[in-house]
Amino acid sequence: MNQLFWEILGWLGYLQRGAVIAQVLLITGLCVGWSLIDSQRRLGKLHPALRVLVAPFAMLLIAWLIESAGGKTGLVSYAGLCWLGWNLLQLLKQLLLLVLPVASVHQLESRLLRPLFLVLVSLNLISMFDNPADLGVIKLGSLFGEILTVNNLVIAMLVTYLLLVGTKLPAAGLAWLLQKLLSCSDSSRKALELIIRYMVVGTGVAAVGFHIGLNSTALVAIAGGLSVGLGFGIKEVFSNFISGIWLLFEGSVRPGEILMVDGDPCEVRKLGLRATLLWRVRDNAELLIPNQMFFTDQAISYTATDSMRRSEIRVGAAYRHDPQVVLSLLETTALTVPRVLSQPPPRAFQVRYGDSAIEYSLRYWIADPMSNMRVVSEVNQAIWTAFKREGIEIPFPQRVNTVREIPPIRTERDAGDNPPGSLH
Repeated sequence: MNQLFWEILGWLGYLQRGAVIAQVLLITGLCVGWSLIDSQRRLGKLHPALRVLVAPFAMLLIAWLIESAGGKTGLVSYAGLCWLGWNLLQLLKQLLLLVLPVASVHQLESRLLRPLFLVLVSLNLISMFDNPADLGVIKLGSLFGEILTVNNLVIAMLVTYLLLVGTKLPAAGLAWLLQKLLSCSDSSRKALELIIRYMVVGTGVAAVGFHIGLNSTALVAIAGGLSVGLGFGIKEVFSNFISGIWLLFEGSVRPGEILMVDGDPCEVRKLGLRATLLWRVRDNAELLIPNQMFFTDQAISYTATDSMRRSEIRVGAAYRHDPQVVLSLLETTALTVPRVLSQPPPRAFQVRYGDSAIEYSLRYWIADPMSNMRVVSEVNQAIWTAFKREGIEIPFPQRVNTVREIPPIRTERDAGDNPPGSLH
């Protein structure tokens, strides 16, 4: 570790050279100048594909002019090339948007392409000051009796990161292919995608462990450490992880399924290692539910076997209307709403005799559980219009308050002065 520290400290010696300081100041000045020009939108009329190339080419042109005059511009040229590559990633993003969803492109760019580009730039920059092969053999210490070098550590971290963020699209493609071969549903495809990712990540992490020198004894030691950690604080995390794996294989909770959470329909968006991400339609909120909650609490699903949902509306009609006419009108009105299914057909029932109206229940089926509130509103409006057209009254409770004069209070004295049967 000390050797690596002194190697890095030696790189700072290059900053004592006048040519290096001049190039660093020139790069800083060009970046600041471009920021001021871009903030004032002086190049806003240019096409976006050309606008991202102006600053890098300007830096490369300045470096070429200085080098033609006999100056040293190695860092300036390298900075210009890095700037050009960084901006070309923006153009690559626009091309990927033509074939991939926005969310997938954003994750691919922010979690894989740009971090990988920064790693390559850093390694290339280090090669300008030192030999990466010599740095790779520097010893950092020992891990379970095995020597840990810079090369092993960098490879382990890089491969682990690529496994975590770079397996999404390949797993999605393989799951899509399996869906076509097995003719399974979309929710099953998403579950297959997660299972494939977990298997690839688990196999890759194990391979990385063997690469840095972990053996069976080390694995036993790590397992022992995890068992101690489970008792001191990560029991819930481990329980949620195992619950997520179990849910995937069992198939009881899958992405795309509709669950009722606190009386609101929610769509399962993502089944993660720790929690499940659900989307609530009424306020566009995303809920994170720990995986183990699906094993301890009751959950109602509207898409376990099919996506149809039965909904109910109650309405009252005045006593003077024939119940058979009201029942027939309710069933006919429900069929006029586009999102109400004709099979199974809507059914109306006479529920009870209320204080001011006969209460009826209209039950119907819809195909999309997430649109229940909108369909309820449409059916209610259709009933109102139909009742108004047919002259059917929807009564409401009324109270009449009558004010009466309180008679005077008679005392015993008044009763003695006027005995019963006396006349005034």
